[in-house]
This record gives sequence, structure tokens and C-alpha cells, in this order.
Amino acid sequence: MTETRFHNHDACRQGCCGLCCTKIEDFGVTIGSTVILKNVNLHIHCGELTAIIGPNGAGKSTLIKALLGEIPHTGTLKFVQYDNGLLKAPVMGYVPQSLNLDTTSPTSVLDLFLACRSKYPAWLIRRKREVYKVKEQLDRVNAGHLLSRRLGALSGGELQRVLLALALDPVPEILLLDEPVSGIDQNGLELFYETVSELRNAYDLSIILVSHDLDMVRRYADRVVLLNKTVLMAGTPEEVLNSDVFFDTFSLRWQKEKRGKGGTAL
Repeated sequence: MTETRFHNHDACRQGCCGLCCTKIEDFGVTIGSTVILKNVNLHIHCGELTAIIGPNGAGKSTLIKALLGEIPHTGTLKFVQYDNGLLKAPVMGYVPQSLNLDTTSPTSVLDLFLACRSKYPAWLIRRKREVYKVKEQLDRVNAGHLLSRRLGALSGGELQRVLLALALDPVPEILLLDEPVSGIDQNGLELFYETVSELRNAYDLSIILVSHDLDMVRRYADRVVLLNKTVLMAGTPEEVLNSDVFFDTFSLRWQKEKRGKGGTAL
């Protein structure tokens, strides 16, 4: 059963550094007789980037889908926000791993945004004001120059920045990123993480990022959650990525021993 509860700010003041936070409590997902997630408990602050890491099959993407309400789950998602004494449901933005496109389609980036923003066909009405707003949206993620580009002609990194811009319309309280840079080259990877970091600071977003890019996680994440069906450890990047449980989970004990003898750390 999906349950969302809202509380006043005082109820979340302890341990919360801003005016909003997200509490994931006793989350679990079972499909048939298979337990995918159990007893997942997380507290995510506004303005923080929380990276979810773990081995294949750990339930990382399942957690994102459960948070989006796409699959049934047990436990509760509690979003707490204090806005002039009013409580409201959180706005969620989502960027998937990839998007299946017909590379021969003439559909442009502008067409995609207008189709999502307007009740009229994108090819029928293109108000200058709407086009300007789309350009502003793309500029937030350093993608304004892609406005007229065909979707099928975009590189992997360009497409993910376009999807990120779309996820920010409207600006969400919680931004969910499910391995959004899988298969993207190093330059695209760097630019995406830099952009997400800038957005976190500019909009005070709560960001939950599923990632296998441990170097990027170490550089950009505020907190790291090591997940394998349940939360094995949560803390700063240094705490988690240097822990015994991390090396054991990824079967990298030999690397830790090598590092202890003067080798290079991960």
C-alpha cells in the first residue's frame, strides 16, 4: 500500500537542516514471492544530493519506481515542507536511464517541450512566449543551443540534459535520477554532474541519484546510501566508499588490502 503523510515543520526539525525533508520509512517491495526491498529507511534533506549505490539487482531502480508510485510498496513516504504555514504534496521530477526514440523522426527538442506544455499540437501553435520559456528551461541545464535540434540527432549526454530540463518543468521539490548517464562519454558525464550540482544549489532540491559512477559520487554527492535490498550503510562519500561493508558488498576486499599497503584508493 502506498501512503503519503504530511507533518508540520516542528515534527521534522530534529536532524533536518532546511525547510523541507523527505522521509522514507520501512519501505518494502515484494513481487510474487521475491523480496526486492525490505526495511528501507532514509532521511533526505532539501538542498542535498543523495547517491544510491549498490550491486546489480540491489533494488536501486525499484526504489525509484516505488517512490514515483509506479509499483506497489509497503511503508511510507513522508514529505515535510513549511511554506507560510501551509503543507502541500511534493512535486517530483524524474529522469530515466534512457529514452527510446525513432532516430528518423523530425521531432525537435522544442516540439517535445511544447507537446508537454500545451494542449495544442506542437506543429499547430508556437507562441513566441512559449518558445522563450522553453529556451529558458534549456538554458538552466546548459542546453539552450539544442532548442531546434532533432531528438534523434542528440548525443546521449545531450538527450539526458534535455530530459533533465523537462524534469524541472515545473521545478520539483524532489528530483529522482535513475542512472541518467549510463553509457555517456566522460565529457557528457562531467557536464551532467556539474549541472545537477548547480541545480541543487540554485533550487534547494532534494535529489536522489542512482549511480555506478563512484568517482563522480565521491566528488558531487552530499550523502551516499549503500543499498542491497536494504540499507547497508549511509553517510558521507568518504565514510561509505572507504568502509569495509562497501568493499565486501562489491567483492573488492583485495583492493582495500592493496590500498592499505600503499596502493591507490578508489
